[in-house]
Amino acid sequence: MGKLADSMAYPPRILRSERAAAYLSMAESTFLELVKAGRLPAGKKLGGIRFWDRAEIDSFVDNYQGEGDEEDKWAKILGSEK
Repeated sequence: MGKLADSMAYPPRILRSERAAAYLSMAESTFLELVKAGRLPAGKKLGGIRFWDRAEIDSFVDNYQGEGDEEDKWAKILGSEK
């Protein structure tokens, strides 16, 4: 039995690496490098297929402070950089 095709307009809940990268507006190679470095969620495996939960990616983005966050800024000001 093949995939069920429907006409509903909703975003997929699970994304393969190429779709997860596109969702974050980056190249798949960059996405995978950031995953490997532990800077993005690692994803999950199901039947040998690695996928990313869109809700987990959304949560990561919602909570991401960005490069050079306030803690780093104050560490530089106070001269206590790591």
